[in-house]
Amino acid sequence: MNPLLGKLHPYPFERWRELTAGITPNPALRPISLGIGEPRHATPALVEDALRTSIAARSLATYPPTLGSPALRETCAAWLRRRYGVSVDPARQVLPVGGSREALFAIAQTVIDAGRPGATVVCPNPFYQIYEGAALLAGAQVVYANSDPARNFAADWRQIDEATWSRTQLLYVCSPGNPTGAVMPLSEWEALFALSDRHGFVIASDECYSEIYFRDEAPLGGLEAAMRLGRSDFRNLIMFTSLSKRSNVPGLRAGFVAGDAALIKAFLLYRTYHGSAMGPLVQAASVAAWADEDHVVANRELYRRKFAEVTPVLATELDVALPDAGFYLWAAVPAAGGGTGPGDDIAFGQQLLAQANVAVLPGSLLARTAHGVNPGAGRVRMALVAETAECLEAAHRIAAFTRDWRAGRSGA
Repeated sequence: MNPLLGKLHPYPFERWRELTAGITPNPALRPISLGIGEPRHATPALVEDALRTSIAARSLATYPPTLGSPALRETCAAWLRRRYGVSVDPARQVLPVGGSREALFAIAQTVIDAGRPGATVVCPNPFYQIYEGAALLAGAQVVYANSDPARNFAADWRQIDEATWSRTQLLYVCSPGNPTGAVMPLSEWEALFALSDRHGFVIASDECYSEIYFRDEAPLGGLEAAMRLGRSDFRNLIMFTSLSKRSNVPGLRAGFVAGDAALIKAFLLYRTYHGSAMGPLVQAASVAAWADEDHVVANRELYRRKFAEVTPVLATELDVALPDAGFYLWAAVPAAGGGTGPGDDIAFGQQLLAQANVAVLPGSLLARTAHGVNPGAGRVRMALVAETAECLEAAHRIAAFTRDWRAGRSGA
């Protein structure tokens, strides 16, 4: 058995199941889950039509190439031009992947040299747990940059010292962030590019939430930032994007990576042996989805209206605000019984489930203790992925529960 498997932490949802195993949710209320970030808006008809057409064309009769079809790579490159004003070579700088999750894991296996002393991966904290697991299974150690509440919960890369950067081989960034929704500005990208140039590490830019945003201006992407800074070769940079959130197709498992041609070449080699070619039906559906923006605009408007209704209800009792982007709310938990300081996010989540039959995800499960603190402690993540009416009902239940919690009437 691979001894590195023993280094993996339980996944947040697995840990939360353990922590709530003995709880009987209030049977008088129907269950509502805001815990898992699984889009539940309707799948676009154009995706389903493309799947049916591909089946009728008997596209399953041949093995798909790992590189994907020219049509898919060209469609992805065209989307990058429209969305970011970025030009890439579809043959050398784009690679289809089975969703961003598996690709974010696989990139660590491609670029990490565990034989080098002190091989290190840096990631934000809180974070998507795939980053940590990928690093550990690649034989690297993980160092965390905590989010800074004073900077809209952006990761504070200044916490990482030069000695650590010198050992770093891979940096994961997530913008818009999970769970905080923070978007990295150009100045932050510039600082990270300078560190990458100095120390030679790869930047893996997770951008799966890029199409759900609340400002007039769309979030800045990694390749876009590189272009603005004159880095048209995208040296040591690879971006990851997905259709799951953009097009409400988490079950399709479809996305792509783009960036440094040398990285893409190495990644293609790894993936060829890994056997991760995208199936022809998924490729056909992906072409249809990436080529259309109307359904994305409509989906974004649904989220905007939903957040505009739900956030004020929660804000009557919780310290919570509209994020830059993404579909999560990152709310501070008050102390129980009128106490001061941050509340206990685990106890809050447990009692909320028991009394209001609403599931959220405690923030401390999404982070590690680093630099003397767990930056997720005292907060909960709420995924507003269901229809507005369901999210609004959950918000009213949470607000009522929080009033009782703050007054010491919740059983905490």
